Amino acid sequence: PSFGFLFDIDGVLVRGKTPIPAAKTAFQKLVNSQGQFLVPVVFVTNAGNCLRQKKADQLSHLLGVPISQDQVMMSHSPLRMFKRYHEKCVLVSGQGPLLDIAQDLGFCQPITIETLREKHPLLDVVDHDRRPKVLVSEYFWFQILSVVLFGEPVRWETNLQLIIDVLLTSGYPGNPYHQENYPHIPVLACNMDLMWVAEAQSPRFGHGTFMVCLENIYKKITGKDLKYEALMGKPSKLTYQYAEYLIRAQAAARQWTQPIQTLYAVGGSSLSQDDEIDTSWENELASSAAAHCRSVLVCTGVYNPHTEVPLDTRESITEAVFHGHRDFRFDPGLVEPDHIVPDVDAAVDLVFQLENFA
Repeated sequence: PSFGFLFDIDGVLVRGKTPIPAAKTAFQKLVNSQGQFLVPVVFVTNAGNCLRQKKADQLSHLLGVPISQDQVMMSHSPLRMFKRYHEKCVLVSGQGPLLDIAQDLGFCQPITIETLREKHPLLDVVDHDRRPKVLVSEYFWFQILSVVLFGEPVRWETNLQLIIDVLLTSGYPGNPYHQENYPHIPVLACNMDLMWVAEAQSPRFGHGTFMVCLENIYKKITGKDLKYEALMGKPSKLTYQYAEYLIRAQAAARQWTQPIQTLYAVGGSSLSQDDEIDTSWENELASSAAAHCRSVLVCTGVYNPHTEVPLDTRESITEAVFHGHRDFRFDPGLVEPDHIVPDVDAAVDLVFQLENFA
């Protein structure tokens, strides 16, 4: 094969925990009688609350084909390349086995929001029932050197408060705020999805919604913009470069000699372009930036082909509402999908036809 597939999971293969019927049919076409893939396949998910192996096991079960963890790309997978942060004390925010995830990615000194709360009990006081009964604060003089946002946390007020504390004290929460500490310590964020599709009739808040809150609180307090050292997860360029690197590794492992020229990104939303985010990691992936990426949009996800046109034309819409992240450009020409199909089974049929792959 001279092409590979990047599959979204939510809204393409599953809705919440419910498999989309077309997914099993599609995957029977992608494997041979021994269950080996006929083309390189990577699953690209913005989920960040579990280890790759767990996601691979879930997908194997859902799709009825064996999937290895090397075929799964979580929103946090590119953090493996950010080696300059791996030795430092980093604050991690999100849910799931955060310390296991951070250590699996290479971080040696991760600290969770929960641990930070315990060390500084005076900081988290929105919920009266969780306020400390005895006002004693253990002052822990370790410095947090960066913040890693894995995904939406459970207690937003606690996470927002403590992350702001860390940013405004240069990594010494519990100290007084110093607004001259700008730019603040590095923030690395995974998964900018404003919304995601589960079993509910309407999309639900994603990590992007949490990030909107954090950015606006920081701006409101300091008058300055929150800066990200890196944004990863779909639709960032970094994510697609890393996915392409995984596709090439699969082709090499199978000893397929034909170069991979086209990647088909099968998803429930379109690609985007990222703005001026630090790109010093790019040289590690430079060799893998040769393939063209074609987007195939399926109608089982957030995308809805039947969106209503407003009845009151005085409220005429002069530009599309951009639901992407603050630091991404919105160019309608760039987010137009190359193809729109009803579901993932139709997407596989279309790609095989385009590639004359029988």
